[in-house]
Amino acid sequence: MTNNVTLGIKYMLFASFCFACMGAFAKQLSGSMSSIEVVFFRNVFGVLLILISIYKSPLTQKGGKPMLLVFRGLAGFVALLFFFYNIANIPLGEAMTFSKTSTIFSAIFAYIFVKEKLGFKGWLGVFIGFIGILFITKFDGSTLDKTDWLGILCGVGAGLAYTSIRELRKYYDGRTIVLSFMGIGTLGPLLLMLISEFYINEKYDFIFAKFVMPQPGDWIYIVCLGGVATLAQVYMTKAYSVAKAGIIGTISYANIAFSIMIGLILGDAFPDVWIVLGISLIVVSGFFVSSKKD
Repeated sequence: MTNNVTLGIKYMLFASFCFACMGAFAKQLSGSMSSIEVVFFRNVFGVLLILISIYKSPLTQKGGKPMLLVFRGLAGFVALLFFFYNIANIPLGEAMTFSKTSTIFSAIFAYIFVKEKLGFKGWLGVFIGFIGILFITKFDGSTLDKTDWLGILCGVGAGLAYTSIRELRKYYDGRTIVLSFMGIGTLGPLLLMLISEFYINEKYDFIFAKFVMPQPGDWIYIVCLGGVATLAQVYMTKAYSVAKAGIIGTISYANIAFSIMIGLILGDAFPDVWIVLGISLIVVSGFFVSSKKD
């Protein structure tokens, strides 16, 4: 059992590092293309790999929840769209922290829709997490920046997606569930970029942007983006398969630390005291919410 826990922690640390690298490559690409286009390239690699996997080993599943499957894909796509927009416009560590609030919202949605008990530790984690969000956004009761709203909505979207998976895994092969996300995450950007050829609104630049042909040097980042994103998914899955979810969920917050360090290398400013306090509270929140699963 101890060996399994150690292995799970190693897998999750590697996955967290890969997620941070994914964010770094996305940030580099954002200098020459829109975040919408980056989302497209992030997902198209995954679609190809999953289709190859299904071809080699056909699906075995009960099915019967197509609308929930579509909902999972849409929620995940929207969350990723907002996440990559934030990566392009705010420090990498901050964008990653917003995405990790999904644990908070997932716990709330599971309580509401799946009737999963939250308990004292869970509710305490949710409360601490929201205080952390207030610190990060420097909320003064009157206004939030666009990136603050999108960061919070990224957490909400991811929380809804993760909650839907709890029901979907009773009916579908895991590859089908991931394909619903990556498939919509590939077609969605294509549709938005097509619409953007005829309609542009700078206020909604996180939704509408034209396709830009990648420069020769961009293709290196695109391949690396797809590669580390795939590795992150693989090793995250391995981590959860060999150790308890509470332990692995807590270790997953290492991607915030990795993202801050990589962000500093890329030129991000060091987080101020309010951001540091907010990140710390969200990590503590994740510990309480995740530990209730054990």
